[in-house]
Amino acid sequence: SLTDRQGRELGLGPTHEEVITSLAADLIRSYRQLPVSLYQLQTKFRDEIRPRFGLMRGREFIMKDAYSFHADEEDLRRYYGCMDQAYRRIFARCGLEVLAVQADSGAIGGAASQEFMAIADAGEDLVLSSADGRYAANQERAQSLPPPAVPLSVTADACFATPGQASIAAVCAAHNLDPTQTVKVLLYRACFADGPDQPVLTVLRGDQEVNTVKLGNVLGRLLAERGAILSLERLDVDTLAAHGVKLPVGFLGPDLPDATVQGASGLMSGFLRIVDSTAADLAGFVCGANVPDQHRRVPGWSVLGLSFAQADVRSAQPGDRCCHDPKAVLTATRGIEVGHIFQLGRKYSSALEACFNTESGGTEPMWMGCYGIGVSRLAQAAVEQNHDANGMIWPVSIAPFEVIITVANGEDQAQHGLAEQLYGELRAAGVDVLLDDRAERAGVKFNDADLLGIPWRVVVGRNAARGRIEIKTRSTRDVLDMDASQLLRHLLPQLQRQRRGSLPKAEV
Repeated sequence: SLTDRQGRELGLGPTHEEVITSLAADLIRSYRQLPVSLYQLQTKFRDEIRPRFGLMRGREFIMKDAYSFHADEEDLRRYYGCMDQAYRRIFARCGLEVLAVQADSGAIGGAASQEFMAIADAGEDLVLSSADGRYAANQERAQSLPPPAVPLSVTADACFATPGQASIAAVCAAHNLDPTQTVKVLLYRACFADGPDQPVLTVLRGDQEVNTVKLGNVLGRLLAERGAILSLERLDVDTLAAHGVKLPVGFLGPDLPDATVQGASGLMSGFLRIVDSTAADLAGFVCGANVPDQHRRVPGWSVLGLSFAQADVRSAQPGDRCCHDPKAVLTATRGIEVGHIFQLGRKYSSALEACFNTESGGTEPMWMGCYGIGVSRLAQAAVEQNHDANGMIWPVSIAPFEVIITVANGEDQAQHGLAEQLYGELRAAGVDVLLDDRAERAGVKFNDADLLGIPWRVVVGRNAARGRIEIKTRSTRDVLDMDASQLLRHLLPQLQRQRRGSLPKAEV
């Protein structure tokens, strides 16, 4: 928020679902008006902690947003599919290699969401996908089959000494164990606007890592009656000490007593215990004994006598097996998120009373979807995918110009005359063309043309008097000498084809 000269507080919009829903509530009364879609191109503002990567993650950016309203869920799903296909065609038209992936809905919420990732080494997001093209997901959302655990025979519940062995690696090395035969305990706190924070005890197989996005989603469902979780924070040694809790970190077990946090400042008096499926599947395992320098062999979960919520809270990793085909494995690529579509359901319409009169005479909240494209990011994503050591290589459909005519010698009247003639012919044919007739050396102008990345460069040089020109394709660096009269015949078919892009067939 900010304050204007009159002292009035103003809000900068990070997103506009609430505003659009309120507008729709005023405009839509009957099922006969549905479905309807509203869109905007708008500047957005977000208080990024670390703005970075140029246009990719700034505090101010341009977004294309659309919001759809429907009478039922079936129509929402139909329209969601239409938007999916439309977005694929838009990105193909922009010359981008984009992968549609399953995604977490985040704070916006909703039943389903899909991100469109421009594949690039500079991408912020890790995308996991199968080679057969049947599965792709952001790592925040990805599911997989982990490597199978090495069986461990445990006949009795027994503790054993592990002096100074406070890590999975140290315990395994000292006692000839495999990490898949162990479980580890991580402590978090779910913070709420009102009331004490909820301590969370999370158990994973020793070779796995927690996915805090998945964990947050699970907690959101289990603790829904307390409202939205403001943050999910790791309870480390210093944080625990600040709450008056002293624990043998590195030796914690799944049965850490609730009494540990009873009386701790700002915390509920007991743990919410969550076990990842990989750990829950272990018949026997090794874990901390809740005593310094002690671990424990446990013959099964029933021995602990506690209730755990079982859920998938692990991070899928490259090399994991695919759920749809255990013979296939997930591979990793990095991507830049350039679009995101959501099935919002009735989350916003119910809260803001955006209702319509049904055909049967009743009143119901509208079903909603929202669909966004990061316009500012498109440019950077295009450059990340299309460049070389000499500069950018713009896709034709979003290039600032389609053709640049370079006059090699600015003092040669024949070159000037032919360049002006070609400039006029290209303009008349509807080509976006730039004429570079600066009083600079030819090499400087050639380098500038490469740096700008304009798809074709036409050089009018020493053979201008004979009507000969040179045309260079920026993407392939191919150079062709031709008669100037053949330029349009040579260029226009390529130009028209690339303007359309490599469009996928619509599936509606």
